[in-house]
Amino acid sequence: MNEALKAKLNTLPRSSGVYFHKDKSGEIIYVGKAAVLKNRVKQYFQSTRDMDIKTKALVAEIVDVDWVETESEIDALFLEAEMVKRYMPRFNILLRDDKSSTFVRIDMKNEWPCVSFTRNPADDGAEYFGPYYNGFAVKKALRYLRRVFPYFTKIAGSNAIDKLDLDAHLGLSPVGLTSNQYKANLRKLISYIKGDRKKIIGELENEMKTAAKSHDFETAAVIRNRLNNLRELQRRIMFGDKEFLDISKDKALRDLTDLLGLPKIPVRIEGFDISHISGTDVVASMVVFTNGVSDRSEYRKFKTRIDQNNDFYNMNETIERRLSEKNIKSWGKPNLVLVDGGKGQLDAALKARDARGQFEIPFIGLAKGDEQIVVSSTASH
Repeated sequence: MNEALKAKLNTLPRSSGVYFHKDKSGEIIYVGKAAVLKNRVKQYFQSTRDMDIKTKALVAEIVDVDWVETESEIDALFLEAEMVKRYMPRFNILLRDDKSSTFVRIDMKNEWPCVSFTRNPADDGAEYFGPYYNGFAVKKALRYLRRVFPYFTKIAGSNAIDKLDLDAHLGLSPVGLTSNQYKANLRKLISYIKGDRKKIIGELENEMKTAAKSHDFETAAVIRNRLNNLRELQRRIMFGDKEFLDISKDKALRDLTDLLGLPKIPVRIEGFDISHISGTDVVASMVVFTNGVSDRSEYRKFKTRIDQNNDFYNMNETIERRLSEKNIKSWGKPNLVLVDGGKGQLDAALKARDARGQFEIPFIGLAKGDEQIVVSSTASH
């Protein structure tokens, strides 16, 4: 890494945004998005020991990095797709699998267009937006945007606009609008997807003021709610827990793997803690870290079958239930388990692990009061 680039990396902000890796000729060779630019971009310049060959080739060519800050992850998600389409960086093609890309499809020629997703755009006259390489994130983003710009998710009949179904009651369907009004809202949605968020907010604010001046307070209130929903989007997590291309680039996880002598980098780490009120209302919390980042969508709670002031029993039951065949099928296996407590809690957890035949999963006990870490082997104890 050259000195100019090293100095530049120190100025990276902690906001979300899109970054651009450039080669010595100034050509953009890779575009990526980040929930936290400072963390994501610096990952590329940690040890390349465990990087795959393609990522090493990318890093070897990086001479400069630029970035654009965004107000939210959702803005970064859409901006990344626009920038990839504009610059067609060669490493975006090399490092990503086209089979995993997702497109948003909207057919504006239809009287009542619907918004859908596809992996294979067709030459059918519809508008396609993308590709997006994180299908989970873009579908999540469109679900939130539906609260601002209500739309149909499947082809609607002529009477669908008057149908008061569950989506309509939740404000997700464009009930009560004419076809032209509905299409005008969809154009705003398309404009947002293309990155014109500020323009859309300005238009909505003008429409709200106009409605208020005309004493159409019902319409003004609807637009006000849409504006509030748009602002709420800025606080939504779209991809922050799933943005890393290659877990092996995370130095902290590699160090943890070496320190504990783990057989491989822990992709999924689970932590368990027991809470109760004098033995009543016993609840065990499971927190999850995916690729070293908290994965809130995977958090779970377990209500113990018996209320008692016995953390050993409570931990044993919780781990036994977590490692049931049903839950392993639903959530997969953890690569590392952290237990809140010392040797007693850890032993109780290990008994449950071994009873389920999951001897290979390493467990660690964290005794906060004594500031001790109790490590088990992946054998019985």
